[in-house]
Amino acid sequence: MALLVVSLVAVPLIVGRITYDASLTRLNDAAMASAQTRALALDSILDRQRAVAVVLSVDQQVIATLRDVTPADDAVSAKLDLLREETQSSVVYLINAQGRAVAASNWDQPTSFLGYDYAFRDYFRQAMQYGTGQEYALGTVSRRPGLYLAHDIRDNGRPIGVIVVKIEFDTLESAWARDPDHTHVLDAEGTVVISSTPTLRFKPLPQQSGFLTTKAALRRSDWTLVVRTPHSGAQRLAGLAAGTAFLVVLLGGIATALVTARLRRAARIARAQAAYRDDLERAVAARTRDLSDEMRERQTAEQRLIRLQSDLVQANKLATLGQITAGVAHELNQPLATIRLLAENGTHLLPPQPARDNLSRIVAMTDRIATITQRLRSFSRKATGAVQAVPLDQSIQASLMLTASRRRASAMRFNLPRLPPNLCVRAESVRLEQILVNLLTNAHDAQEGHPDPWIRLRVDQTAQDVTLTITDNGPGIAPDMATQIFTPFATDKPQGMGLGLVISRDIARDFGGELDLLPPEPNQGASFRLTIPRAL
Repeated sequence: MALLVVSLVAVPLIVGRITYDASLTRLNDAAMASAQTRALALDSILDRQRAVAVVLSVDQQVIATLRDVTPADDAVSAKLDLLREETQSSVVYLINAQGRAVAASNWDQPTSFLGYDYAFRDYFRQAMQYGTGQEYALGTVSRRPGLYLAHDIRDNGRPIGVIVVKIEFDTLESAWARDPDHTHVLDAEGTVVISSTPTLRFKPLPQQSGFLTTKAALRRSDWTLVVRTPHSGAQRLAGLAAGTAFLVVLLGGIATALVTARLRRAARIARAQAAYRDDLERAVAARTRDLSDEMRERQTAEQRLIRLQSDLVQANKLATLGQITAGVAHELNQPLATIRLLAENGTHLLPPQPARDNLSRIVAMTDRIATITQRLRSFSRKATGAVQAVPLDQSIQASLMLTASRRRASAMRFNLPRLPPNLCVRAESVRLEQILVNLLTNAHDAQEGHPDPWIRLRVDQTAQDVTLTITDNGPGIAPDMATQIFTPFATDKPQGMGLGLVISRDIARDFGGELDLLPPEPNQGASFRLTIPRAL
């Protein structure tokens, strides 16, 4: 009897705890994925609006308005309104150097910003002093909260005004509010600026028990996205599991007592007792199958976790391999220099003959090895993040050298047009080579085992942009994969991580450009188009 009482208390507690921990693990995985997805979506919105400010900062009509070359008429405001509608921003307006709005996308609305003085705004002062500004605040005219992104406008290197893009997040907050998770965005001081609970805006995020908290940092910003997932689902599952365990233990105890009692009875009830045992065994077997199903689900979750850990270990291995490669390239330079010096001395000491020719070949080969190691060291060097004029031909040649072994191993043809040496783009050399190496490596992988492999690179240029189109002769990309090719962890490679193209597109957008997949064409594989601003 004492054992039954102990079992009725201990077994439900243990089963409930195990179920609760497993549910929390699943909730944590789902919350992490949700936080990353929402952070990427918000990053995309902010990047698009920053691009609007950058484009307008060099618009000649806008600059002419601030120069007073043309009067501040409705044409500029109408242009800002059209751009606002296309980019889904809230308001776009132009401020002169004195802080007064001279054009606005809401010029024909009762709440127009035209004529208002915004010199007191932090985003205006930041943009005039540092080139860009950002502030989350209530509008002085609309009284609606929003994020203000500002970019200075220069004339001959002198700031003459500021273009401002205001973003309101009502639609995003409404979408978050329909989810059971609570989503908030905090600034550097921990103040809520965007929230699925609008009443928390401009306040510190309060402590809240019974929730699992997951955070994700936003790019190019000191904001943090926080997702709070309620524990109630895990608690409910744990309660159901504990209750089930309690019933099983209770039924088992009762069954044991009945079996013991009936064994003491006369043989006349033996057949009924056997039938009862059969029924009990079937019930236990059914419950065992249920527990087995739960165990299989847990094993599946553990296997997913192991795969994720393996991917992270592989990424760490690749980073370490890059460091080792840079070190080996550095260490090879000294013996190569010694070999070259000795070979050159030999060519001068020996008369013209085959031995001297061989020494000349050794000198040429050391030059080639030195060039390769220099390219490896440059590629493995950490990017500085400084965007500047980069010769396009040099970056393409460096990327071709880093992938040359793959191309020679498969006898792959490469079609590259002659590029002018003075054609430069606005980029950062290491990260630009990272994009090109990733695209070339993907083209190589796609044509592995394919007859007559080739890669074609086409370069088009305008006064503002340079476009590179990389096409291969592989099987192309499946339609279902093409729709998610730039989604994190989406890949059709057995050993791929699904991050190369995502990172490459982010780098291209940081340059002010774009990376996209072109529609398939007959008799060719995949085509990727990389657009980068031209360095003027």
